[in-house]
Amino acid sequence: MQLPPRPADLLLAAGYDAVHVRAYGMQAASDEEILARAFREDRIVISADTDFGAILPAQESVHPSFILFRNPNLLGAQDYLNMLLPVLGVLEPELASGRVAVFRHGRLRVRELRFSA
Repeated sequence: MQLPPRPADLLLAAGYDAVHVRAYGMQAASDEEILARAFREDRIVISADTDFGAILPAQESVHPSFILFRNPNLLGAQDYLNMLLPVLGVLEPELASGRVAVFRHGRLRVRELRFSA
């Protein structure tokens, strides 16, 4: 719920299977419920909520992967897509194997979802 529905609509229009949590009636769902739905449907979570980065390792899970936007200059849906679409083809294999991609201050960082033993 950190992002409006419009980025999901634009991703869908660009040919990606994207859905916003509102389409499921999950606007009041917990982060854990959203992650469970994403896991069941083999989706990638896109959010500005850093909690997902803590929840997945705590659950000892490497799926679903997620994309985190930590860029305060993103104002509209098209701003998110302008950052994401040019690199999505390169990110897809990374995200398929349990990664978090973080957009912050115009930079992209990708790291594995790891948990402490």
